[in-house]
Amino acid sequence: MDFQRFWRRLQQIGLNAYESRSYLVLVGHPRFKALELAARAHVPRQKIYEVLDSLVEKGFAQVVQEKTKLFSAVEPTLAVPGYLARRQQSIEKEWQDQGRLAESLIEDLKGAYSEGQGGRGTLDYLRIVSEPTQIGAQFRGMLAEVEQEYLEFSRPPYAVDPLDEQLVRKARERGVACRLLLEKAPMDEEHRARLREYCAIGVEVRQADSLPMKLALFDGKQGLIALLDPVITKPSWTSVVFDHEGMGEAMKGLFEVHWKRSAAIYTGDDRAAAPQATSANPA
Repeated sequence: MDFQRFWRRLQQIGLNAYESRSYLVLVGHPRFKALELAARAHVPRQKIYEVLDSLVEKGFAQVVQEKTKLFSAVEPTLAVPGYLARRQQSIEKEWQDQGRLAESLIEDLKGAYSEGQGGRGTLDYLRIVSEPTQIGAQFRGMLAEVEQEYLEFSRPPYAVDPLDEQLVRKARERGVACRLLLEKAPMDEEHRARLREYCAIGVEVRQADSLPMKLALFDGKQGLIALLDPVITKPSWTSVVFDHEGMGEAMKGLFEVHWKRSAAIYTGDDRAAAPQATSANPA
């Protein structure tokens, strides 16, 4: 038996070094007394009972009671899958417990955060966010609360793909005027089908040869501007989250310029592809 290789692999699935050595010695012999096993597995005598108790608990060893207590290995086809199944259950339970604790913690900290941020600083209307999950959360939060108008420059890579976002549909159902301007890129049939669905419910979608940035604008005053990092080689976006009417007005002006230069997207449905005039886009 390739002892060193199996020893390392047992540690990779979660056993410690002493447990791994002890189990491998047990696998190669019918049974051992605890102190005999300690000598064979090079485990300190004062640690061997703790190691064996752990192996029994994890399902790798069993106790054979004769005149003295003996230990033997559990067959690997039973020991390893059983251990992994129990470990998975334990991890899932720990994840659920942490999730409940996190929800409670968020609620508790929200009050403290609101109180602590009561005195607005000079740049509270601007925040920089670079972590994709946080960018996505900011986008969804503003999209869930938009009341009148939602505009977006959309280009990959996405923290949130607007064509996968059900909140766009819900905003339109609330009567929000929605316009998406996509940068030209290959589009599969699944995305074309979603575009047809969007157009059918009144979301206006057009395509531009290129867009200067990623932008999402809500009610003309809140939004995100995402800029491609010019320094690193791997595409990465840094977002500026703003809540400022002047900034919103400037971004809407930029959007309208590119919207007028854009063309309708052919989705396979001529009616869907035809530009539609709305109160948000009288041109």
